[in-house]
Amino acid sequence: MKLSAIHHVAIIVSDIQAAKDFYVDKLGFTVVRENYRDERNDWKLDLKIGEGEEAVELEIFAEPNPPKRVSRPEACGLHHLAFHVEDVEATAAELAERGIPCEPVRQDDYTHKKMTFFFDPDGLPLELHE
Repeated sequence: MKLSAIHHVAIIVSDIQAAKDFYVDKLGFTVVRENYRDERNDWKLDLKIGEGEEAVELEIFAEPNPPKRVSRPEACGLHHLAFHVEDVEATAAELAERGIPCEPVRQDDYTHKKMTFFFDPDGLPLELHE
C-alpha cells in the first residue's frame, strides 16, 4: 500500500457563516462546493488551500447544536490543524490585522522552527509552522 498525500481534513462547526468568513475571507481558502443537505439538516462546505497536487481540501460540516469541543484535558481525536508558512511572525501579524489573535511565537522543541497557535470561531486550535 502506498498512501501518497492527505486529501482532506474534515471538521464540524456550529455556525456555517462564521466558519466561511473565517476560513475563506480571513484565511484565504477557496470554496470548491457548498451544499445544504436536507436529509441531514446540515451544510457541507468544501474548501481548498494550495494548487495542483499540493492542494488539500478542508471539509466543513455545519450541524445544528454540535457538542462543544473538549479542551483540557485533551480528548482523543484531532489535536490541531497546522499550516506551513514561510514567515510565522509576518503571518501572525496579518492575522492580527484581520482580528485573529495568535499566541506568542515560540520555537518547536523538535524541528527548531518557529510556530504559534490561533483558534477558529469554535475554538479548534490552528498552528502556523515555518
